[in-house]
Amino acid sequence: MGRFPSFRRFLFFWEQRNHFQNGENKPLISKGDVRNAEAASSVSYLGTQDSSGSQTSSTLSSHEDSTRASSKNIFTSRALSPSSWSNYIFKYLLVTSNLLFTVLGLVTLVVGLWGLINKESFAQEKISGIGTDPMLLFCFLGLVLALLSLMGCVGALRENMCLLQTFSAAVLVLVVLQVLVAVVLYSLQGQIVEYLRSGMLAAMVRYQDDLDLRFITDEIQTGLQCCGADTYRDWEINVYFNCSAPGVQACGVPPSCCIDPLENGTVWNSQCGVGAQQLDEFSAQSVIFLGGCLGSIWRWIEQHSGVIVTAVIIVLGVQILTLFITARLLQSIRWSRAQHDVYLQSLQ
Repeated sequence: MGRFPSFRRFLFFWEQRNHFQNGENKPLISKGDVRNAEAASSVSYLGTQDSSGSQTSSTLSSHEDSTRASSKNIFTSRALSPSSWSNYIFKYLLVTSNLLFTVLGLVTLVVGLWGLINKESFAQEKISGIGTDPMLLFCFLGLVLALLSLMGCVGALRENMCLLQTFSAAVLVLVVLQVLVAVVLYSLQGQIVEYLRSGMLAAMVRYQDDLDLRFITDEIQTGLQCCGADTYRDWEINVYFNCSAPGVQACGVPPSCCIDPLENGTVWNSQCGVGAQQLDEFSAQSVIFLGGCLGSIWRWIEQHSGVIVTAVIIVLGVQILTLFITARLLQSIRWSRAQHDVYLQSLQ
């Protein structure tokens, strides 16, 4: 090897070169450590360089998070609170009651229309007198009740504030009108008797010409066992029962005044009251009812005054309860919408 000094220098130079290249390929810090160091430096850089701005943004973000959390907690507590269950019960109680009254109103409307069609009230020769037909009142009441109840039902089911407010206002008007009518009837008791007398005498005059008035008069006389307004001789105002009338019914009374209007217990005897006005009271009392219907109506009212007052109180109570439920439902809808708006604002 001593003979080849140049060759030894070449080997030494080659070994130093390989060692230098291996040192470059194997760095002192690994890539993973470099990445961790860069991440740490970036975090420390953000923490030191942007500390003034990031504190404000972090405060805002924490405020938004707290607002969202509080909103979620409010909605969660509201969904699980007893008041939400009561509002749910009130809502579907209002829906169910109004649905039942809607069906009742439609039935009343159908009955009124059936009565008008059955009596041929829409015929050309009868259309002029349809305004005084009692069946028209059934149609009107049924239509109003059905529309009003349907409005409350749909409004409660859809939680529509406009429909619920209209329904509540209509029910409030009805309650006020009913209270006013009750006060007027109570304060005008003496005049009511005169109004009833005038109405019944008018019905007796048109007894043979108006089928509706005949039906109502017969039902009153049969049900209350009475005849005429004040006495059975009131029927003389009718042209057919007047003693100067040429027909067979002269000086007679309708068969609904008879004590036993059925012949052999089965067939309606339309001639049972013929000539009753010619009899004295002692003889007539075995054939017809002598007392007038006004006294019988007043006695019936006095005997059933407790039931009448109870029925009026129940009807008004149901309507007032409906107003309370509607007001509670409207308040709940307003509260829910306000909380929903707050929640949407917190998300922006």
